[in-house]
Amino acid sequence: MSDLSRTVPQEQLPSEDLHPLPMPVINLGHLSLDSATRSRVVNDIAKACRGLGYFQVINHGISQSVMDCAVKAASDFFELPNEAKEEFSSEDLRQPVRYDTSSKDSISMSRAFLKHYAHPLSDWIQYWPQKPPIYREYMGKYAAEVRRLALQLMEAMLEGLGLGKEYLDEKFQEGSQLLSVNCYPKASQCDTTIGLAPHSDYGFLTILLTSCRGLEVVDRSSNIWKTVQQLPHALHVHIGDHMEVLSNGRMKTVVHRALLNPEEARISIASIHGFALHEKVTCAKELVDEENPPKYKESSFSDFLDHLTANMDNKHRNFLDSLRM
Repeated sequence: MSDLSRTVPQEQLPSEDLHPLPMPVINLGHLSLDSATRSRVVNDIAKACRGLGYFQVINHGISQSVMDCAVKAASDFFELPNEAKEEFSSEDLRQPVRYDTSSKDSISMSRAFLKHYAHPLSDWIQYWPQKPPIYREYMGKYAAEVRRLALQLMEAMLEGLGLGKEYLDEKFQEGSQLLSVNCYPKASQCDTTIGLAPHSDYGFLTILLTSCRGLEVVDRSSNIWKTVQQLPHALHVHIGDHMEVLSNGRMKTVVHRALLNPEEARISIASIHGFALHEKVTCAKELVDEENPPKYKESSFSDFLDHLTANMDNKHRNFLDSLRM
């Protein structure tokens, strides 16, 4: 992100005026073709990660029915009576399942959310809501599928960094998956248009499924908010703080926000992928030398939760900024 967007409040950055600009769309089916084709796809992913911090994927192997069922499970949960949802309310950010509608996390503006861990699924699904009855089955199928996709994307990103697709493979296999399931109300004239204030995600990558348009990302080259296009059967991918750390700044996290949709309520399901809770992320030693010294301190998912708790009233205190050396 440029210096301008660090000095100007991100809420005040200009937005594109008319139609959403095209964004990189990666056909992941080509990763399994011949080596030359795979190399081109890996290069396209690396280019998007370096220059933008986001891209979209098609032909990703998750069926439309699995995606639709996950959105339905989320919608049905948020339509439950308040007392059923508030069983999962907690001030403790480390709870395995947590529901809220307020701005206690310093970035929620107008949304309800349910956050829960999803890997290993057999360890965590027992804590998930039992109502609606479809929730565990439908969301569980999606969680497993999107984790498979995340590991495939991580391999390509690591290849793009020159580290090899099996780099730190065991740590990624044993890593964490957090599902952030969000419901944004339909906008009205008396509502603020921002449903989720500008922020970046802590992990290596986030895969986002949305029911309708509403996601915006900061374009670093122009310092404007860009609306993310809503393509059929596509998923949005963006780079998180820990990927920027691991790559020693070669790949950049992306600041994003959610706007309320004036036509309909919006469901989004963000699958955030990182190392295990206490596993530290450091700059890859292969990407560090005299000309490129380490740019970030080591940190873990647990450190991120501590940071979030300590800075609950300071939404401009960014986790990644706290890691810069």
